[in-house]
Amino acid sequence: MPLTRFVLVDTSHAGNVGAAARALKVMGFHDLVLVNPRWPNVTKKQDAIALASGALDVLERARIVGTVAEAFDGVTHVCATAMTPRDFGPPAVAPRLHFESIANAPPDIAFVFGSERFGLSNDDVYRSHVCLSIPTAAGYGSLNLAQAVQLIAYEWRQALGGFDVQPRTAEPTLADARAVQGLLEHWQKTLIEIGFLDPDAPKKLMPRLNQLANRAQLTAEEVHILRGVARAITASKD
Repeated sequence: MPLTRFVLVDTSHAGNVGAAARALKVMGFHDLVLVNPRWPNVTKKQDAIALASGALDVLERARIVGTVAEAFDGVTHVCATAMTPRDFGPPAVAPRLHFESIANAPPDIAFVFGSERFGLSNDDVYRSHVCLSIPTAAGYGSLNLAQAVQLIAYEWRQALGGFDVQPRTAEPTLADARAVQGLLEHWQKTLIEIGFLDPDAPKKLMPRLNQLANRAQLTAEEVHILRGVARAITASKD
């Protein structure tokens, strides 16, 4: 697998660092570098720890450096992220389109994000191979830093093949016909006790309830619940 690094430059809010660590981990990435963060001990800040939420390993391993250049060791392809187009510099392209062009031979890559207030400087954009611009609604393209990290991490993971959706660990056990009939007998007795069912003129209520139970494909647990409801109804009359 290629090296994938996320670089946050001049980050001012500790919570965004923690949230970014979480965004990386859920997409299977772990390499986080912080360039000149506002707080030298940002990974120890309570806001960062709280918003990392299960990704403390990524947060604790985050590397802090003084310059953007120091964050590029081992990297062969640098992607700046910026919403405002530059008159000069690397081409601006949507992340998905760019990732499709490099997915067959993915490089050792770094994604560079600017500060919450000012974004990336022109110099940081100019030293990049490409400028990724996340398509947004016209007139309002302001993304929270951690949200932008999550979007880029997701798109890059998808380009690398993505993850399979995890199936449920076990399918629920359907109730057998005997259990369903026991439930219906229980409900018949209860309905008679509360006066809802006239045993002398039952019409087709119980066959209809039987058909309803069959269509519902009740699980064993659901049968237990419905019998518990019937017991509670009977107890409330006493």
